[in-house]
Amino acid sequence: MSSAVTTDDDHHSAVNGVEKHPKKLKLTPADNPHTLTLITPSEIAAEFNHHDAAVARINNGSFGCCPETILAAQRRWQLLFLRQPDHFYFSVLQPSVAESRRKIVPIINAGDVGEVSLVDNATTATAVVLQYVSRAFNEGRFNAGDAAVMLHYAYGSVKKSVHAYVSRAGGHVIEVKLPFPVYDEGDIIAEFRNALNEAKLERRKVRLAVIDHITSMPCVVLPVKELVRICREEGVDQVFIDGAHAIGCTKVDMKEIGADFYTSNLHKWFFCPPSVAFLYCRKKGGKENGVVDDDVHHPVVSHEYGNGLPVESAWIGTRDYSSQLVVPEVLKFVERFEGGIEGIMKRNHEKVIEMGEMLVKAWGTHLGCSPEMCASMVMVGLPNELGISSDKDAMKLRFHFREKFGVEVPLYYRPPVDGEVGALTGYARISHQVYNTVDEYYKFRDAVIKLVQDGFSCAQLPS
Repeated sequence: MSSAVTTDDDHHSAVNGVEKHPKKLKLTPADNPHTLTLITPSEIAAEFNHHDAAVARINNGSFGCCPETILAAQRRWQLLFLRQPDHFYFSVLQPSVAESRRKIVPIINAGDVGEVSLVDNATTATAVVLQYVSRAFNEGRFNAGDAAVMLHYAYGSVKKSVHAYVSRAGGHVIEVKLPFPVYDEGDIIAEFRNALNEAKLERRKVRLAVIDHITSMPCVVLPVKELVRICREEGVDQVFIDGAHAIGCTKVDMKEIGADFYTSNLHKWFFCPPSVAFLYCRKKGGKENGVVDDDVHHPVVSHEYGNGLPVESAWIGTRDYSSQLVVPEVLKFVERFEGGIEGIMKRNHEKVIEMGEMLVKAWGTHLGCSPEMCASMVMVGLPNELGISSDKDAMKLRFHFREKFGVEVPLYYRPPVDGEVGALTGYARISHQVYNTVDEYYKFRDAVIKLVQDGFSCAQLPS
């Protein structure tokens, strides 16, 4: 691999001007010199032949996937470092990370490369944002009792981070209790407005709103553009979108969404190896460093501290940076599919809905939300005969599916609401990625049918 990579000087302005979006390769017409040969089903299978063939892996959402082509590229980067670490550190790493950041800019429609940093994962990005907010409380820029709003269905580590950084700094946390199942975006918007009104009634200034783009469990695509607009109307200081599942799964457009901060993992649906995520910080006030505030820093303080978040994030000490460097190779990989990443997302959505509807028809249940509120994952109701009556039951049954039937799928317990009769208490979150086959979903279907026919109940599983 050549180390000759076009550079930008992140210590100054981002490429000294507006980032130009690279032209995408065309698949047609045939006389186009950049025409690509589309990947075949056998080639897709070969790219993921390291997956355990005995397991129906319909849970891409949890850990993602990485094709052999990208694993080989990662290995080349690792060996380049090990061959001559000093040369790699002083001459290769920073410009190569900058190149990966530049490749992300047009995909998410950011303003320029200075707004994009690469970090380990969405949890790290959350720490960046919440440490920034915590300092504002500690230094008196925010007042004790000012509020942060987050969703009840926020990812566990994000919820704990909000309490760790905001509550301990004197802030007040308001949770938005979203409905599930949900079939109308208006219900989500109404509950979000209720949370902001609660802050008004308590005379609290809302300093931060943390909003999922796609909730993890249960999974629903939220109307983030509308929720951000409401935040602006209501005077919320900062909006942070946790899009951990989003890039490669649904449309991600920074200018359209309009949030102050946005993060998404590149290793879930964008084929990068674990772990890498981007963190977008919206440029404000004509600043050229591409951050919301000079006080946005990586949580690990290293030699680059004070040189801007993108550079701070590109060196946090000696570690393996290879997952951040393969982004150009990933873009070449997705262009082998018809329609590129947009085509992949469209087909994954269509297939996961098709498989979800097949399952609920076989089990006599229903989906957890409308198809329009899904991307490449959907919640599928499980028969009540399985006896899922707690989070512990859901986890035990998930383990049972893995060990007994070779099916890997996350399960969700939905407590019944007072007065409900016959409501489903168990849901499975199924994913669809390019490597999945219909037989994997049939395997899951038949496993559930067998359990019901055998009179199985979660109460029979060991504690």
